[in-house]
Amino acid sequence: MGSSRLPGKPLADLGGRALVVRVLERAWAVPGRPDVLVATDHEDVAAAVRAVGGQAVITRPDHPSGTDRVWEAVQGTKADVVVNLQGDEPFVDPALVARVARAVLDPGAEVATAACPLEPTDRDRPSVVKVLVDPEGLALDFSRRFAPGRTNLRHLGVYAFCRAALARFAALVPSPREQAERLEVLRLLEAGEPVRVVSAGFAPLSIDTPEDLVLARRVLSHAPGQVHSDPP
Repeated sequence: MGSSRLPGKPLADLGGRALVVRVLERAWAVPGRPDVLVATDHEDVAAAVRAVGGQAVITRPDHPSGTDRVWEAVQGTKADVVVNLQGDEPFVDPALVARVARAVLDPGAEVATAACPLEPTDRDRPSVVKVLVDPEGLALDFSRRFAPGRTNLRHLGVYAFCRAALARFAALVPSPREQAERLEVLRLLEAGEPVRVVSAGFAPLSIDTPEDLVLARRVLSHAPGQVHSDPP
């Protein structure tokens, strides 16, 4: 709610529904019908979620990252795999979320995320996170800076964790580089935790600024059904 670039962002109107509700609808559409919780520190956000039949968990306001907030939110559950879907991704592909979740069940990594090709216009944008990946599909580095001479991919805002890996993350203190770049995933890499990167074809529109919101409303007006799903 305190977003500096878009104050009150979770409740911003997007085609007659709050942004957070639009993202909730995408989560409901993930194959397999997972249990979905909205983790928030604001009662107005929780009320908007509950009004459409969703589940909301009120968490502490002082978490250093969204993943720390997710760990608090799942304490009352028995989930074996936990997916952290950012609350500003109303156009995320539900099938991609399912692929990222399944990736942590394969040998080699208990944490997974997603990335897609980087557009040339995004090379110098710090708001677009870049990721380097090794031949085995594991992340080598995440940064807001472009790495010359390397294949830079665009990081997408979805993470999946086996429960044990999420607990390990939450037990770590934020690393210096995590704090400098404001990228929580660096806490894992600097602790030696492998992170698998699932390939996606493109980056869905996320909502970071008032201009993004205007564009999202325009997209939705031309395809009103693509961000709607009924509650389970």
